[in-house]
Amino acid sequence: MSQQSEQVLKNQKRTIDSGLGDEQEEENITQLVGFIVGEEEYAIPILNIQEIIKPIEYTRVPSTPNYVLGAFNLRGNVIPLIDLRMKFNLPSQNQNAETRYIVMKDGDNIAGFVIDKLTEAIRLTDKQIEPAPETLHKEKGAISGIGKRADSILTILRVDVLLKRGF
Repeated sequence: MSQQSEQVLKNQKRTIDSGLGDEQEEENITQLVGFIVGEEEYAIPILNIQEIIKPIEYTRVPSTPNYVLGAFNLRGNVIPLIDLRMKFNLPSQNQNAETRYIVMKDGDNIAGFVIDKLTEAIRLTDKQIEPAPETLHKEKGAISGIGKRADSILTILRVDVLLKRGF
């Protein structure tokens, strides 16, 4: 695991170990991990993350959509690798020192997703999360909500939708 992802998880553990204040105990807290794809910040629930790794070698798989880069071997498990930039219709970009693979899981479904940059562990209360905009198909859309922070907003993605295989 990379040093940056280890730090995110250590900070998250420290926050959990220190306990919640009386005021926060009454509110539901959603724990997320934030990341950048293109110019936007996204987040997914921390419980849907199997691990975060630096890019490793992968094998191309023929006859798949262009956003499916191929598959890689992670401790004996073959996992599909999906480029979120291409899935979100953004131009492809060469991997760099900040590029990471987030291995997401939902039940038995597992896939690796290429992200541009890992940001931080995020804790939001229910009051800080708005539902997905009405213009989106809530059942089919990949957005579960919009997180509001003091200085920015972020899009919270539905892992189950990201992991649906159309290939």
